[in-house]
Amino acid sequence: MFTAVPGAGGIAMGVVACAAALVASRQTSFDAWLFTWLAAAVIAATIGLTTMLRKARQADLPLARGPGLRFALSLVPPLLAGGALTAALYRTGQTQLLPGVWLVLYGAATITGGAFSVRVVPVMGACFMLLGTVALFAPAGSGDWYMAAGFGALQIVFGVIIMRKHGG
Repeated sequence: MFTAVPGAGGIAMGVVACAAALVASRQTSFDAWLFTWLAAAVIAATIGLTTMLRKARQADLPLARGPGLRFALSLVPPLLAGGALTAALYRTGQTQLLPGVWLVLYGAATITGGAFSVRVVPVMGACFMLLGTVALFAPAGSGDWYMAAGFGALQIVFGVIIMRKHGG
C-alpha cells in the first residue's frame, strides 16, 4: 500500500487552486483564463510531487518500485487523457466543458492511483468525479466556482483528513 500521499501537500494544492479561481474569474480572455489554470496546475503538481517525495523519504518508502510505482502508473493515464481532451476542446471551441472534464479526469486519476493507497484517496477521487459531472451540465460561466470547490475546497478537506489519519 502506498502511504506517501501528502496531506499537507494537498492542503497547499487546494490553496493554490483557490487563488487561481480568483485570478481566473477576473480574466477577460479565454487564453488568459487557460494560462492561469495551467500555471496553477504546474505549481500544484510541483507541490504535490515535492511533498510526496519528502513524505516517502521520511518513511523510507520507495517511489520507483512496488506500490509507489503502481500508484504513479495508475495516476498518469487519466491525466494524459485530460491533456488530450483539453487540446481538442480548445481547438473546437468547446472550452466551457474544461472545468468538468478536468475535475472528472482528476477524480479518475485519483481513484485509479488510490487503488494502491489508503482508502480515503479513492473516496476523494469519487467526490471529484461527482463534482465534475455536475460541472459538465452547469450553466456557462460557473466553471471557476466548480474548480474552486473541487481543486480548492475538496483538496483542502481531504488534505486535512489525510494529514490527521496518515501524517504529513
